[in-house]
Amino acid sequence: MKPADVVKKWVELFNAADIDRLVALYAEDAVNHQVVTDPLEGRAAIRGMFEIEFGRAKMVCIPDKIHEAGEWAILEWHDPLGLRGCGFFQIRDGQIVFQRGYFDQLTFFRIQGIPVPDKYLGS
Repeated sequence: MKPADVVKKWVELFNAADIDRLVALYAEDAVNHQVVTDPLEGRAAIRGMFEIEFGRAKMVCIPDKIHEAGEWAILEWHDPLGLRGCGFFQIRDGQIVFQRGYFDQLTFFRIQGIPVPDKYLGS
C-alpha cells in the first residue's frame, strides 16, 4: 500500500474509533509523537493514547489534503467543530513507523467541553 492509501485507511478507522484495526496499521516499534505530549513508542503505548482519547471525546478527522512524497504522507485535516491540524506519517512496508501530529490542544479541550487536565494523557 502506498503511504497515502495507508493514511486514507487510518482516517477511516480513526473515524470509526476502531482502535484494534487502527493500532494494527502501526509497526510494532512505531513512534507516535503528537506535539502536545512526549513521543509514544510501540503499539501498546499508541493503543493507550487512542483508548484515552476516544474515551473522552467524539473525534472526527475530515481530510483537506493528503500529500505524498516517497515513504511519507502528510494529512491536512479539520473536524466538524472547527479544530484544524496536520499529521506526518512515515510508512514502510505498508505500516506506520513514525507519526507526528500538530493541533491546538487547548482548543481541542474547549470545543469538546473537556476540563483542561494537568497532564495531557492523564497520570
